[in-house]
Amino acid sequence: MTKRKATALDVARRAGVSRSAVSLVLNGRANGNVTAERQERVLRAAAELDYTPNSVALSLRNQQTSTIGIITDDIVTSPFAGRLISGASRTALARGYMVLVVDTEHDMSRESTAAQQLVHRQVDGIMYATGSLREVATPAAMLTLPAILANCTDVASNLPSVIPAEVDGGRAAAQLLIDLGHRRITLLTGTLSSPAAPQREQGYREAMEAAGLGREQQHVHASGWDIDEGYRAASSVLGGSHRPTAIVCSNDRVATGVLLYAAAAGLRVPQDLSVVGYDDQQNLAANLVPALTTVALPHAEIGATAMSMLLDAVEGKATAAGHTDAGTLRVPCHVIPRASTATVPAE
Repeated sequence: MTKRKATALDVARRAGVSRSAVSLVLNGRANGNVTAERQERVLRAAAELDYTPNSVALSLRNQQTSTIGIITDDIVTSPFAGRLISGASRTALARGYMVLVVDTEHDMSRESTAAQQLVHRQVDGIMYATGSLREVATPAAMLTLPAILANCTDVASNLPSVIPAEVDGGRAAAQLLIDLGHRRITLLTGTLSSPAAPQREQGYREAMEAAGLGREQQHVHASGWDIDEGYRAASSVLGGSHRPTAIVCSNDRVATGVLLYAAAAGLRVPQDLSVVGYDDQQNLAANLVPALTTVALPHAEIGATAMSMLLDAVEGKATAAGHTDAGTLRVPCHVIPRASTATVPAE
């Protein structure tokens, strides 16, 4: 015979409290209404009876569906930034919410439709997340619900956003090499179409300036974002007689191109040349030979933080914007030291 599922009344009887007290405790509204001792009894009874509230009944009562919509540009259909969705999903699940993810594959015409459909399905809030840092035009339907942006900012500043601290990341990459004694450090910037590139360059220049290395000693070279572009950039900056002793790359794919060129040119990494990537891309950075020192983009933390802020807004604990400085929260980017960096080689 199937065991009968415990009810709130069963919990109330075991805890020796009223049915309404059980409801207040399990719905997070007990403080000021139920004593701490009775709250403990309710929680203990619920655990002993393996009781969980009926989510459908709660949704009807609270006029919420405990569902969050996530719109992405290409995160689901590309190999990058998947940790952002993982971080957001884990945070939502831990707080009793499910997520619906719609990936537009960079088709902007699908963004408005996706937002409208999520609103029609009565999600409690919407997150818009991008694989790479960029500005977005927020779909109008998102403004009708609690909403937040992850790894992107709103061109009209209508919504709060959670993004990586790219200036700090660029500064940390350069500082690591400076601390290892390097002074001839070249930055491969990527392309200025991404707002990340100038921010990382700003951090690089700030670290160089602080080390007494002025503009004439700062070497910035436009590269791109892919392996072949890294290879071509390396052939340009490493081909002269006064080559750098270290290179900071726009991302881990460009760093891969630099490592390939260095091997072809007979340069040993890190004995002759130190290389720093950016992203800590899964299945790449740690598996290169040598393993790549890199700046980790905190995708999981961005997703988790943005989801937590959004759920706070949904539950009325705070507005999402209340957690941010001027609508934007920046999550630190940390250096992951590995085998591709070492002290400056002897002249």
